[in-house]
Amino acid sequence: METSQKTVNDYVDILKRRKWTLIIPALTFFLTAAAIALSLPPIYKSTSTILVEEQEIPAEFVTATVTSFAEQRIQTINQRIMSYTRLIDIINRFNLYSDLRNKWTTEEIAEKMREDIHFESVSVDVVDRHTGRPTTATIAFTLSYEGKNPDTVQRVTNVLTSLFLQKNLEVRERQTKETSKFIEEEMKKVQVNLHELDAEMAAFKAKHIKELPSLLQLNLQSLHTMESSIARLNERLGALKERKEYLETQLVVISPNLEQEQRTRMEELKLQLAYLKSRFSDEYPDIIKVKAELFEIEKGKNLRNDESTLTGNRPDNPAYITLASQLAGTQSDIDSIKRQIMKFTQKVSQYRRRIEATPKVEEEYNSLLIEQENTRAKYSDLMRKLMEARVAYGLEKGQKGERFTLIEPARLPKKPHKPNRVVILLIGVVLGIGAGCGVAYLKEIADQTVRNSDTLTLATSCPVLVTIPEITTHKDAISTRKKRIWLMTGLVLFIFISLVGFHYLVMDLNIVWANVMGNGR
Repeated sequence: METSQKTVNDYVDILKRRKWTLIIPALTFFLTAAAIALSLPPIYKSTSTILVEEQEIPAEFVTATVTSFAEQRIQTINQRIMSYTRLIDIINRFNLYSDLRNKWTTEEIAEKMREDIHFESVSVDVVDRHTGRPTTATIAFTLSYEGKNPDTVQRVTNVLTSLFLQKNLEVRERQTKETSKFIEEEMKKVQVNLHELDAEMAAFKAKHIKELPSLLQLNLQSLHTMESSIARLNERLGALKERKEYLETQLVVISPNLEQEQRTRMEELKLQLAYLKSRFSDEYPDIIKVKAELFEIEKGKNLRNDESTLTGNRPDNPAYITLASQLAGTQSDIDSIKRQIMKFTQKVSQYRRRIEATPKVEEEYNSLLIEQENTRAKYSDLMRKLMEARVAYGLEKGQKGERFTLIEPARLPKKPHKPNRVVILLIGVVLGIGAGCGVAYLKEIADQTVRNSDTLTLATSCPVLVTIPEITTHKDAISTRKKRIWLMTGLVLFIFISLVGFHYLVMDLNIVWANVMGNGR
């Protein structure tokens, strides 16, 4: 069937014909939305804002020992507060979800409270002071709780906020305290190790006191001195040996006793005396001199005879005795020098053994020395870090470090956070009108009824000669009257619900305006 272009009158006729198709879905959706909006309980929300403040003292002077970032610490504290035990304690304290305790388990109630607690961080784009790169930093965060009782909602939010502030202080203080304790324990271990290394080093030095690397130059110098001394002693020993040979040669020539020499001398003197007496008198000086010499020789001979009787046969030649004495002294010097050479040779061997052992001793000594120095450096580093950790602990105790500050406490909510009844009603109206138009359109395109002469002419290609007007019977009048009654009833309900929605809208607007004016003041 061919279709003709519809005019405004055609659309008016469709509207009159499909008015119930439009009204019933629209009214149904609207009433449903109104029922939902009016049946949902009011939910209040209270929010507190916590600022993340940096430490007051510059980090160049005091370095905090808390290594976690604010975002990590906030999430950690959030997990601690959201634990089952903590939430159940708050639920029992404020008698929350009393209407659900007979229906749900405690785990489900705790999960419901987790859903009602909302946490949002406030981040800004900043430039990192250390790297100079842009990054995102959390400067604050909000903590809110939703519930049916505004006073309870505010109190629960305040409790949660207090827990956040308290847990942050506890976490930072515990971390700094544990850091100090850990460093102190490690320092004690290092100190014990250092004492053991000192004792080991002292024992090593005592064992290798003359083989240490620091004595190498002294040992080399002493070795050179000993070798030089041995060379000098060898030279002196050679000279003494030559002197010894000379003295031994002289002793061979000289007789040890004077008797034979004196006898020969006496014969010579007697012959000389006889010769002189034959020419001179006894008062002649040479005669007197010869006699005196003979007397002395006789006297010495008698004395030697007496001494020989007392001491036995001993050398009595002074020259021989002198040479023998010199030979004995020379032999004594030779023996002394040999002893000195032997002593110096032993020392040379000792110094050589020390010098040969020095590289191995130096390797072990350097190994011990490096370990000792590293341990001492580690001990000093731990001591410095312990001092810094104690200062950082004082920083946290005095709350001078990074901290959470409550800048906006939880307020008593004046109006429900949800549901937004006006939005629900508007959604119901929009959905109702859309559903009515959609149903009416579907019925209209599915309806093949011929409703005017033009449509019939187009359909049959024959002219219409006459039209019969609509005949209204009594039954049609009653039906029309009932439809009007239902229409009026629906209209009254629509107006009533609209007034209720308008009332809530006005109330919400008044509350918003009061809040705006209060904030402005």
